[in-house]
Amino acid sequence: MKSKRNLTRFTYENTAFQGWRLCISRGGATFTKYFSDKSYGGGRKSLKAAEAALEDIKATVAKSRLVQGKLSDTTVRKVDKILDKA
Repeated sequence: MKSKRNLTRFTYENTAFQGWRLCISRGGATFTKYFSDKSYGGGRKSLKAAEAALEDIKATVAKSRLVQGKLSDTTVRKVDKILDKA
């Protein structure tokens, strides 16, 4: 499996973590979450969960408004809730 835009695959022989990292920056805020293969039941399932969270984040950010060129606090809290649920 290859990395995709905003999703990076972590597969190292010497570390305990294997899975996907979601990292997206918009409007002066950076959001990051790790999706472990172990927690989600395999590489494809963790990728599917990461892609679903990424789509939700993009949709939330797209319909939000910027305050002085940055995301509003409300939007940041909404995205944090999405990441907590994922």
